[in-house]
Amino acid sequence: MQAISWKGSYLSLLNQTLLPNKVEYIQCQDYRTVARAIKNLEVRGAPAIGAAAAFAMVLGIRELVVRLETTDEKITALAEELKETRPTAINLAWAVDRMLGVVQRYKQDSDLLDKLEQEALLIAEEDKQVNYRLAQYGAQLFTQPTAILTHCNSGTLATVDYGTALGVIRKTWSEGNVSRVFADETRPLLQGSRLTAWELMQDHIPVTLITDSMAGWVMRQGMVQAVIVGADRITCNGDVANKIGTYSVAVLAKEHNIPFYVAAPLSTFDFSMQSGDEIPIEERKPEEVTCLNGVCVAPDGVPVFNPAFDVTPNSLITGIITEYGVLRAPYEGSIEKLKAKKGDVV
Repeated sequence: MQAISWKGSYLSLLNQTLLPNKVEYIQCQDYRTVARAIKNLEVRGAPAIGAAAAFAMVLGIRELVVRLETTDEKITALAEELKETRPTAINLAWAVDRMLGVVQRYKQDSDLLDKLEQEALLIAEEDKQVNYRLAQYGAQLFTQPTAILTHCNSGTLATVDYGTALGVIRKTWSEGNVSRVFADETRPLLQGSRLTAWELMQDHIPVTLITDSMAGWVMRQGMVQAVIVGADRITCNGDVANKIGTYSVAVLAKEHNIPFYVAAPLSTFDFSMQSGDEIPIEERKPEEVTCLNGVCVAPDGVPVFNPAFDVTPNSLITGIITEYGVLRAPYEGSIEKLKAKKGDVV
């Protein structure tokens, strides 16, 4: 089941806020609908929102062409509006900037819209292939049945297809080297319980759902031998931004001598930032914490701190799984080599 698919005249998005109870697709006829879907987490996951933003650029510029308003100012405003929907995940800005590059090259051509559509389709197809290669490298880390813990959702629903961390788990399972997956529920929006557990059950991969606060005890009991998570942004020194709660899992893994892996494609690396201290952390509305399925579970008016992400320092990370192989510490050197593999990375 794909979270995102292009239908030629519109973008179809699986509404992930309704899962697992209801499967419903949003038909995005304009870029504003895509922007709302990204902001409201109806589509989520760094690679998926990057691809969605690319198609949103197609829809937005198509609208500007019809109105004869393809000025640099209008196109820049469109791009910035999309980037602001989820500021932490670098894939979104990366995809938008890539589409802007197409605009600059073909702005005066009559087939600009065709070029933009082709580029968005290429971004989506590349994500599929990248995830498959990444999963193959990740699976090589496991040579015997292993119980793996994961946090948040990094599977088919978070990408165009297959997944990053969950893609590694899928591939490893197919080779007989996953005994069980422990999925953190991932408060406050429960992506682990609503999405990861659902995806794994669809694939008949044995999964046990736990609350976020149970991870340490599960590790203490020897029930987990590895942790794999995704990422929303990785800086030049190997610091990783991911869904809130990831840092806590990494600290626990370190305490229990359990390897902690991050699975992410090259597009998730931000070569403009030296460390995680520079990463902008999105803060979301208090109601996500104080309410559950529309029911208030906290005192009215209580102050709420609701960062959507945290940053895991490189010292807690055993390896970063990419489509070019597994990076190891010291990460400054291995990431610099990774950057060199992509000649057009700025």
